[in-house]
Amino acid sequence: MAVFNPFLPSYQANPYPAYAALRAEDPVHFSAAIQAWVLTAYEDCERVLRDHETFSSSSDTASGQLATVLQQQRREFPLGEVPTVLNSDPPVHTRLRTLLNRAFTPRTIEGLRPHIEEIASSLLADADRAPGGRFDAVTGFAQALPIIVIAELLGVPASDRDRFKEWSTAIANTTNVLNTPDVLANARRATVELIAYMDEVVAERRAAPGADIMTALVQAEQDGERLSHDELLAFSILLLLAGHETTTNLIGNGLLALTEHPDAAARLRAQPELVPSAVEEFLRYDSSVQGAVRFARATAEVGGRTIEAGSTLLLLLGSANRDPAQFPEPDVLDVARSPNRHLSFGRGIHFCLGAPLARLEGDIAFKALLDRFPELRVAAGGAERAGTLVLRGMGRLELEV
Repeated sequence: MAVFNPFLPSYQANPYPAYAALRAEDPVHFSAAIQAWVLTAYEDCERVLRDHETFSSSSDTASGQLATVLQQQRREFPLGEVPTVLNSDPPVHTRLRTLLNRAFTPRTIEGLRPHIEEIASSLLADADRAPGGRFDAVTGFAQALPIIVIAELLGVPASDRDRFKEWSTAIANTTNVLNTPDVLANARRATVELIAYMDEVVAERRAAPGADIMTALVQAEQDGERLSHDELLAFSILLLLAGHETTTNLIGNGLLALTEHPDAAARLRAQPELVPSAVEEFLRYDSSVQGAVRFARATAEVGGRTIEAGSTLLLLLGSANRDPAQFPEPDVLDVARSPNRHLSFGRGIHFCLGAPLARLEGDIAFKALLDRFPELRVAAGGAERAGTLVLRGMGRLELEV
């Protein structure tokens, strides 16, 4: 029988065969390794994501090995117990989401397009000077573009972007099933430093408002409610992680897919209006976010299995996005796929707040890459995977210039 073993090197390199085996044999699988339920079918994952009343985003009332580890990590991290839109339920989530929505309006996000296009063009201009004719599209573009955008949204000067990248990477490394003491210590250090830095940024925006989203967050008000100081700091950490790492992985994974499917790249060059559709397909085909965690508030049945109250559920979104019951020929990259109701941004009340920004950056990034490189060829030995159980991406992807 298929088992869930994310510690195997083969799983880390390519989890999709293991996902397929679990979907076929045991789609609601209890993993003895992590003491949690692992869901791999689209229907089951979507149902749990939508039912926030039964399946909580907060681990406070959960039990079991994985929940205990997550609870301990939250207690030990600075601001770890401050609620965010990611780890809270209504009514707390409703209040936070309402306030944050006032800063992340569609008009605000779309207004960033010209500047992001300038950033993308500037970064790719460096490809001409790449040593040895090998341009690392991960460090030189996929990482750089989102971190510049997020830093500017937070009102961070260009001179501090490298520090933000270091902090983001250290915190993102904790998104594994189990973390080593060194990983946790580095993440705590990064969090302390990031909080101290953003504490000054928030104070500056209160004293002298600017044109960035941090100012909009500081000023956001609904029915007399505002974000507290700790909530602003906690959201800054979440925005850095969710707004940078995931978009980096979207660009890296999508670019690798295009190098492996030159017919798809040729089609996008001929029909650039398909790039937004291609971005959705990259999100589905090799999702930058492979999993989401929920906690059962009450005993419930999912896929014919009884989930006891207090149980932890790991929803493998990367598997749901390859479910043949939802997607015809799910292992085929189809840049014009429609419909394409992937779960990479979640569902229900926790649907990703940053989805419009990720889509915008993806659209700009792939148009720029296709325009800059007449052919997308990976240099010999130039591809290297990176990431964690939850975040899947590329550590290196060197293109021939």
